[in-house]
Formats: sequence, structure tokens, C-alpha cells
Amino acid sequence: MNETVAALLTRDKGVLAADESFPTIAKRFEALGIEATEESRRAYREMLFTTVGMGEFISGVILFDETLRQRTQDGVPMAEVLSKQGIIPGIKVDMGAKALAAFAGEKITMGLDGLRERLAEYRELGARFTKWRAVIAVDEHLPTRACIEANAGALAMFAALSQEADLVPIVEPEVLMNGKHTIARCEEVTTLTLKAVCGALFEQRVVLEQMLLKTGMVLSGAECPEQADAEIAANATLRCLRRTVPAAVPGVVFLSGGQSDESATQKLNAICRGSDTPWKVTFSFGRALQAPAMNAWKGSPDNVIGAQKALHHRARCNSAAIRGKYSAEMEKTGLPLLEREHV
Repeated sequence: MNETVAALLTRDKGVLAADESFPTIAKRFEALGIEATEESRRAYREMLFTTVGMGEFISGVILFDETLRQRTQDGVPMAEVLSKQGIIPGIKVDMGAKALAAFAGEKITMGLDGLRERLAEYRELGARFTKWRAVIAVDEHLPTRACIEANAGALAMFAALSQEADLVPIVEPEVLMNGKHTIARCEEVTTLTLKAVCGALFEQRVVLEQMLLKTGMVLSGAECPEQADAEIAANATLRCLRRTVPAAVPGVVFLSGGQSDESATQKLNAICRGSDTPWKVTFSFGRALQAPAMNAWKGSPDNVIGAQKALHHRARCNSAAIRGKYSAEMEKTGLPLLEREHV
């Protein structure tokens, strides 16, 4: 597990989240006129994973259960495709968030039943790390302490079971962007959530050095009339993490949380630029990495190369952001400028 953690946190690399559930990927496909079938999902993810040079900027990929069991058109297991690029295969193991009984507007993530057995199978299929996501809604009255503690307990049990199976857990408590809340309210809720999660991990005897924390940036709610800029968001995010996340945790990987691809990269860059933290900081983006590629692909084999170029470009931009070297000019001038960044 120590080797897996070190590999996932390789300098200038991040994690691609390609673990969308059936309803989520169906919604995104439908918006582009793509029929969501087992074959179209396989073709899409094969397009992503066979992108030449992706291993330069991506250290790991979080897969969905179906994808881990699939093979490419040439019969190669998806996990093997990634491994050949030096990318570590991981797996989402939760069963999704459901309504929390007696707590309107709040959710609890399901999937602990049978998890020990599933983890053993996933390791046999090639996975080396796992991920479990909890969602925390925010408004004037939410979240409740009961919701935070219930999800923290589930995250801790998942992490302990993963480590028992020799799999590195990525613990993901996501404070949702949805709503009109201010950045101050987001920071307050994120602080309470991370304190509860880290406490539960300690109580469950999770080895902090053998896990990663995946969390959202501290942001204004999507519908808040006053949107904090990247510098304010970066300062709030780092302040919150320094107050809550033990130095023993080796890495914090940020989710994009519904931000646009460029906005997520800009804020990642602001967080990483000159930040002095006890943990390594990188990204674990899903839509903010995939959206340009999916829009270019549109379900057609003729568009594979263009879609892969779009993915490669976004991965490069986020790699630059980890070093605090991203700029808007990179979006205009494209890859050559980014290549000069490595000189």
C-alpha cells in the first residue's frame, strides 16, 4: 500500500475519475445524442484509457465496476491497458447515496454489506486502490450532525476494510456546490465534515499514512450571487485543510465538484502556487477532465483522435496547475507552451 500511495502521488500527476454510475453517464451521453449501452460505455472508456501519453500526467484511474470487468475491442482487460501506461487501476466501491431516513434533504452512502468479499474480488481483477464518496448538502440548516457523523462512520469502515484487503482507500466526503450558500458557509461545513471524518478514521484504526483524502475546494455555492475568486477560494481551502487534516495523511486530491474544466484548473493552480502543506496536493477530476473529450467524441469512432487530444490537453493543464505554472495563455496556445514548461 505504501508503494501504491507513492505512485498515486507521483510528482506532477493526478487521478482521473472515470467511475460514473449508469444513470450519471447515461445523462451525459443523452445530452450529446449518444445511446448509453454497455458497448458505448466500453468504447468511450477505451478511448480515454488508450490516449497516448496519458501516463505522463495521470497516475491512477478510478473505474466503475462494469469497466473493471470489460476488455478493449482487441480483448485486453481495461486494468491491463492502464497498467501498460504506468497508470494504477482503482475502483469505486460504494453503491451510491440514498435518502437518510428521518432527515429530509440529506443522504447516506450505501455499500458496506458484502464489501469485504467485493474488495477481495476487485483486487483479483487488478484494482490497487478504492474510492467511497459521501455527499453533504448545504443550506441555512443543513447538514445536520447526524448526517455528518453517519457518513463519517461509513467512510471510516470502508477505509478499514480496504486496508484489510491491501487496497489503498481514497476517502471522499464531498460538500456539494449546489445552493446559494456563501464561501464562508462552505468553509464552516467543510471544516465540520473533515473534523468528523478524520476523527472517525482514527477511531476505526485506519492507517492514515496508507490512504488519500479526496475533498472539494472551498467555494461559493453555485447559485450564490457573490462568487469568490480563485485566490480567495484557495486561501479558504488551505486554511480549512490545515485546521482539520492530520499531517500523517500523505496526499489530498481535489475533486472538481461540478466546476467547468478551466475554472477547476485555475483554482487548483491557485491552491498549489506557493502553498506550504504537510501533504502532497493534486487532482482527482472527473467531468473537469473528461468533458472536452466526451464533447469531441460524440460516440463516433471517427472522433477518437480529436477526443484523445482534448483529454491529453486537459491533463497537461492540470499537471501544470499542480506546479502552480498554469495560465490562461495555455488554453490559447495549446500544447507547445506546456512543453516549454518542462524545459
